[in-house]
Amino acid sequence: MNLTTQFLRQLSAKDFATFGLNDIAYVKRVVADGAEGFAIHAADGTQLAVVPAEDVAVATVRQHDMEPALVQ
Repeated sequence: MNLTTQFLRQLSAKDFATFGLNDIAYVKRVVADGAEGFAIHAADGTQLAVVPAEDVAVATVRQHDMEPALVQ
């Protein structure tokens, strides 16, 4: 286990929710209204957008000077 993994596992739920709030956005595959898309979430879990493709989600996150983290 690397140091990053150890650090992240020791964070409280509150700390994890604010970790990277202005630096990281999470991208997750979703089904909305019967159509597959990709939701973009802030580090605190707030849904920011749903876009039709993963590459669009990643580009959108990077356009806002954030790093995308793909989750399943």
